[in-house]
Parts: sequence; C-alpha cells; structure tokens
Amino acid sequence: MTRQAIQSPDAPAAIGPYSQAIRAGDMLYLSGQIPLDPKTMQLVDGVDAQAHQVFRNLRAVAAAAGAALNDSVKLTILLVDLADFAKVNEIMAGYFEPPYPARATYQVAALPRGARIEVEAIVALPKVTPPEVPQQTGWNEAFDQTKGA
Repeated sequence: MTRQAIQSPDAPAAIGPYSQAIRAGDMLYLSGQIPLDPKTMQLVDGVDAQAHQVFRNLRAVAAAAGAALNDSVKLTILLVDLADFAKVNEIMAGYFEPPYPARATYQVAALPRGARIEVEAIVALPKVTPPEVPQQTGWNEAFDQTKGA
C-alpha cells in the first residue's frame, strides 16, 4: 500500500517531524490539530475560539485530500480540562451531521504551545466515480461510416 502525504496551506504547518495527514488506500489519517491560526501560527484565545479553529484546521486538511469533515469515521479529542467537554460537544455539532463519527475524549496534563484542545481524525475518503466513457466502435464500423450511404 502506498502512502501519500497531504498538505494544506489553509491549516497550520506541522510543528514537528510529521505530516498534516497521510492517505493510505481509501483512508485518510489526520494528525492532531491544535488551535493555531494558519496565517500567524499563533494560538487563538479561549476554549470556544480554540475548538472552532481546530475543526476549521481539520476541515482544511480533509479538503486538501478531496474529503469533508463529514467523511470522518473516528475522532480523538484531547482536552486539558474536561470541564470544556460540553462546550466542545456543542461546537463540534456545528461541524458534523449525523451520523456523527465515533469518538474518544481524554483529559491530558498539557498540550503543545499551551493549547486547551487537540483533535485528530480518521476519514474514509469518498469513492470517486469515474466519468462514463462512450462505447467506442470497432475500426470496421468507423470505416463503413466513411463510405457514405
């Protein structure tokens, strides 16, 4: 199976030796996103703004692979404080439609750059239907058409 790195200029550049996402077959594995503004590479302030930024970053990386956030099958959410759980749920609901992806949420001691939230995703890439190709005629049919009636 080949692996392909996926990169979006609309999401923060990796801050370590990893890819924003890796496509492997029909699956896309998105690295954890923290709430960095991709233009400034600075953390946004407040848990509401951070949650929105994380989902916008994930959406940008998924789009770079031809997918949408709604194609997500599994999310892992890391929170510094589980008191933010209800607010993150409310914000997440604005980025997904039912059926929602499977999910695990964990409280952690700390996240890079002092972020309050990090989210990673696994996306099932949509099947691309190839365009219909018209049936080609054989050489003799094409030749017969040149004779005229």
